[in-house]
Amino acid sequence: MKKLCSSLILLVLVTCACFTVVSAARPIGGDQGWYEVLCNVDGATVSFDNTVVGQIQNGALYVPVYTTGTPYQTYTVSMTGYTTYTGQINSVPGKGEFVTLYATLNPAATATPTMGPIGGDVGWYVVHCNVDGATVFFDTTNEGQISQGTLTVQVYVTGTPFQTYSVQNTGYIPFNAQITQYPAKGEKVDLYATLNPQPTMPPTAVPTTKAPIPPEVIVFAVMVTGLGLLIGTKKSN
Repeated sequence: MKKLCSSLILLVLVTCACFTVVSAARPIGGDQGWYEVLCNVDGATVSFDNTVVGQIQNGALYVPVYTTGTPYQTYTVSMTGYTTYTGQINSVPGKGEFVTLYATLNPAATATPTMGPIGGDVGWYVVHCNVDGATVFFDTTNEGQISQGTLTVQVYVTGTPFQTYSVQNTGYIPFNAQITQYPAKGEKVDLYATLNPQPTMPPTAVPTTKAPIPPEVIVFAVMVTGLGLLIGTKKSN
């Protein structure tokens, strides 16, 4: 009888131990799948429904999810200096499965860079001109050349304001004007310049000079005149 009881107790203990091992081997919350996020920029931050889940390394990030959990709706990939990418999550991975999500980051567009004071907010001047290749000066600073009719110049709103602008090109009369309006943060101010061709000088007339009368012609004329006077005198006598 004692042996039977001991055997039953041992069987119960072994059974409980087996259940404990099986329970410990299962992940909490159900079976796992993975989202595979592929991106062209390493270091980019990945968020699922505004929750950061990691960063791109070697072109990818693997995000484990539970198939029994609440499914995500959107994913976002962002990186300083790049436009943020946002996409929809339309599939949920099953147990041991992968769902691939793609994101391509493009460099953020920037205004035409120019030298200026460090720090402060920026605005822009847009110089319009009728001559491509013309050089633009703000005060005495060369800011660049007109291309396709315009030149955009970045300025700091906290910097010392420019007073004048000049647009110049070979063969044209320089254009000079005052700057009376200044851009605020994020604003653009348009400046206009019209270049007119330099006037062309009319050809200089070459003075004409008469050739001097040869001495022999003068002597001959005097002789003829004298002979005429002599003949006239004789006739009158």
